[in-house]
Amino acid sequence: MTVRFFHTSDWHLGQYFYHHSRQYEHEQFLAWLLQQIEARQPHALLIAGDVFDVINPASHAQKQLYQFLADAHQRAPHMQTLMIAGNHDSGYRIEQVEPLLEKYQAKAVGVIRRNAENQLDLNRLLIPIYNESQQVVAWCLALPFLRPAEITGLNEQSQNSQAAIAHIHQQLIALAKQTKTDDQALILMSHAHMQGGETSDSERPIIVGNEEALSTALFDDVIDYVALGHLHKPQKVQHPHIRYSGSPIPLSFSEINYKHQVVEVTIDPSKPDESRVQFEVLPIPRSIQLHKIADELTDVFNALKALPSGEIEQIDQRPYLDIEYHSSTPPPPNLRQQFEDALPPNRYRLVRIARKYLANENTLSSSDSISLEPPTPAKLFQQLWDKQGYSPDDDVLKDFISLVDEAEKSLEEQHGA
Repeated sequence: MTVRFFHTSDWHLGQYFYHHSRQYEHEQFLAWLLQQIEARQPHALLIAGDVFDVINPASHAQKQLYQFLADAHQRAPHMQTLMIAGNHDSGYRIEQVEPLLEKYQAKAVGVIRRNAENQLDLNRLLIPIYNESQQVVAWCLALPFLRPAEITGLNEQSQNSQAAIAHIHQQLIALAKQTKTDDQALILMSHAHMQGGETSDSERPIIVGNEEALSTALFDDVIDYVALGHLHKPQKVQHPHIRYSGSPIPLSFSEINYKHQVVEVTIDPSKPDESRVQFEVLPIPRSIQLHKIADELTDVFNALKALPSGEIEQIDQRPYLDIEYHSSTPPPPNLRQQFEDALPPNRYRLVRIARKYLANENTLSSSDSISLEPPTPAKLFQQLWDKQGYSPDDDVLKDFISLVDEAEKSLEEQHGA
């Protein structure tokens, strides 16, 4: 039996980009995705984590998700939407609205739970996918972002997070093998950083200290497709069937050249190994452009004047602009105003200005940046240590990030209570 599904991830609904809402961009993406669902009628839509940008998303971000689920169910009543929590999500929050999700053929797996015997409840992580005739055509092994506090200390195989992650994969895949039939596909959906994955500067670090990213050796050959989330660049990881779909919109200027996409996957277990899994990339149109200009000051002004003109009335529909100018002298006090004056009026959003200091004619050294983006806890911690003249080593940074992780976990539990 054949199964067809869409693989997507890292929507980051509710994100603010240098204090500017991405709501319009997400609206455009979701409208496009609804068109693809209506036209192609997949059996399932997989959202591999980081559905929201923060653990306490704004009401408009939650409304975007739930309105999308209602609209998708109307266009493809048989389609299931399966989503997992990423490291940006509150797993408890996305599970809390289970009755609403059921109404729209949707299911969320946010946290790893334990049963009455204090063992991991694996059955709730193995989800059937049905076709139009309500036959089970595939099983999805749904693994949300695995927080150490949820998975370690259960037994001798889970004394640390790496061992616990390996143990969970082994146990869950063993259960899937017992459950599936030969004509049913196996899909594993996970939010994790895999070895060999290419990162951008917008991804919150989930690798602590010297702990390594996960190995694809975790995935048994019985798995037909691995749907990954966390890294924003669409990419394969060592094998064609192990993929990050990537984010639907660029979440930083380092992602300007990413080819954002949804992956349509078709699996026919009756076919030989080399042809049983087929992929089609569905390119996502970019609704708002990002421009980055990096050059000496005179050339920056020339580039600004050469940008396309024409007013855009709605500010949330204007392109973003990042300027990095190279100079050997301090900036004039009114430089930002000079940049604004050189731009076509009411056309762009100048969100970042950075200066790279020219040490000599051919060498770029230290840089001074004016960032309008709120710093992360890790960046603030680094800045405080720098001001004191210290450089935190891996152990100190590991301890700090662990404290932040535990604080976030405590907040999630409070909201889940």
